[in-house]
Amino acid sequence: MNILLIGECSNLHANLAEGLRSLGHHVVVAASDNGWRRYRYDISLNRPTTGTMDGLRCLWRIVRNLHRFRGFDVVQISHPYFLRIRADRALPVYRYLRRHNKKVFLGAFGTDYYYARTCMEESYRYSDFKVGAKRINLEATQDELKECLYGGTARANQEIAADCNGIIACLWEYYVAYQPYFPGKTWFVPLPIDCRGLHPRVRSGGAPIRFFIGIQRDRSVLKGTDILLSALQRLQANYPEQCRLIQVENLPYEVYEQRLDEADVQLDQLYSYTPSMNSLLAMAKGIVVVGGGEAEGYALLGEHELHPIINVVPSEEDVYAKLEALVLHPEEIPLRSRQSIDYVARHHDHVEVARRYLSCWEQG
Repeated sequence: MNILLIGECSNLHANLAEGLRSLGHHVVVAASDNGWRRYRYDISLNRPTTGTMDGLRCLWRIVRNLHRFRGFDVVQISHPYFLRIRADRALPVYRYLRRHNKKVFLGAFGTDYYYARTCMEESYRYSDFKVGAKRINLEATQDELKECLYGGTARANQEIAADCNGIIACLWEYYVAYQPYFPGKTWFVPLPIDCRGLHPRVRSGGAPIRFFIGIQRDRSVLKGTDILLSALQRLQANYPEQCRLIQVENLPYEVYEQRLDEADVQLDQLYSYTPSMNSLLAMAKGIVVVGGGEAEGYALLGEHELHPIINVVPSEEDVYAKLEALVLHPEEIPLRSRQSIDYVARHHDHVEVARRYLSCWEQG
């Protein structure tokens, strides 16, 4: 099969491409390196900044490469905002893809119209935008929420979702956002993790426990990193001999992965129900994750045995209590570490995930 993956989300498409290639398929990834993250791709659609000149250069890259986006059996875009230009301005490119390829699929991989709408309808107990009925993070989220619900992203998302051959959600949150609207063409497929060369190691739990937190400077409040960090700093102050803090900020993906190797425990994604790509990478290495591990995510996977994630809710007190319990009971770490490795191998192997994508694409 000849496959084109456009756009990127934490190397999801890069890992998926490797899984598909292992199965004998021809795959092209067209994406931006997303600035300091330096994601992997075959065709560059880079836009270093949001400035006008970089926007024009990005548009020129898209136009120059359009002829390379024809004749594929499957095209998958990562998001309505898949080209690093405004989602409504990318609609002509989407329509071009539909005309010149056999099938086009939409990835439900991030914040878009359907996810934002579901958040505001209180379908989740908590999210990036609300906890229960209470709006949160107003300053950090109001522009993104307005764009997703009423702006160009909303218009583009609705057209693409209605028109495309199928929608593939990578997390429970995104699946439940799309499934009620498009029940006949929405599938859930877990995130792909390429475990080759990772050298997983069961963490011992010996003192000091090394806690790792990665910060995206411009999205710290949106992802709840500010609350996680505050709880972690309190823990270090109260238990200076038992814990050590590894704090990194805006690192390229490869450097981030190297620093992650030093950790016993990773903190990530306060408002998520399920582990992210970064969390799964940590788990594959044997690192215990504190973050999104709600029952709904395990149920969607059909997982009844391995529950290795230390689940937290959006409360600094809850985060602190879970971290303190780990410091006081470090014997939990080896068990959760071993289960984390097994969990990723069971549900997120990039080749097996690629097989599931192929099945969805064939049905669409």
